[in-house]
Amino acid sequence: MAQPAGSANAQEILYGLHAVREALKAGNRPLQRVLVIRTDKQFTDLVQLARSRRVPIHVQPLTSFDRLVPNGKHQGVVAFTSAKAYQTEESILARAAQRHEAPLLVVLDGVEDPHNLGAVLRTAEGAGAHGVLIPERRAAGLTSVVAKASAGAIDHIPVARVTNMSRSIESLKAAGVWIYGVTPSANKVYTDIDLREAVGLVLGGEGTGIRPGVMQHCDESIRIPLRGRVQSLNVSAAAAIVLFEAVRQRRPTQGDFTGS
Repeated sequence: MAQPAGSANAQEILYGLHAVREALKAGNRPLQRVLVIRTDKQFTDLVQLARSRRVPIHVQPLTSFDRLVPNGKHQGVVAFTSAKAYQTEESILARAAQRHEAPLLVVLDGVEDPHNLGAVLRTAEGAGAHGVLIPERRAAGLTSVVAKASAGAIDHIPVARVTNMSRSIESLKAAGVWIYGVTPSANKVYTDIDLREAVGLVLGGEGTGIRPGVMQHCDESIRIPLRGRVQSLNVSAAAAIVLFEAVRQRRPTQGDFTGS
């Protein structure tokens, strides 16, 4: 892999027309996104190839490339690699069906801190969730930092990257999944809902929480009751609390629950 000088995450970047084109053709190395300086004739085949692989393309100015690759040998193309290939919503639902279990999904609306994403993946995998959905833009992807923070969970839980979170939620609802938005402003407490059914838990990003445009697509909102002065929890902590309530509700007998 070509390594850009001055990058803190050199191992996560490919650059140059040939290197990026071959990575797309081979399909062995998952790519998060590809940056191009323009989409004219010189880059047409690469852009089309990226789109056929469902890899997002972003047009960026020369200054962006020079910052990522200070030696200037980027040729106007930079690709960011993933630590793991993304799955689809359909494959995640199929995973639940294969296990003869009601889907238990985590939907993250704009979690930008890779350590938070890694922690959520670790919790979701430990709770037996069938998959996690993350947005394509303005959110952390599956980088090596996320992989490390997940303590290996990234290798065991499917993650789908979606282009339109609201549309994906509607698709899940059409498949029979009940969508709950976890937010401090909700009236209903999370322990008052039935988490044994097909459930998708929507959690918001750092600071802003769930966006209003996404919240309006949720079937219902729930909250974690807080007694202190802090009005919200870290997203990974909130995910752990609600997911393990689902574990409690779904376990067949009291003897099946063991801690580590």
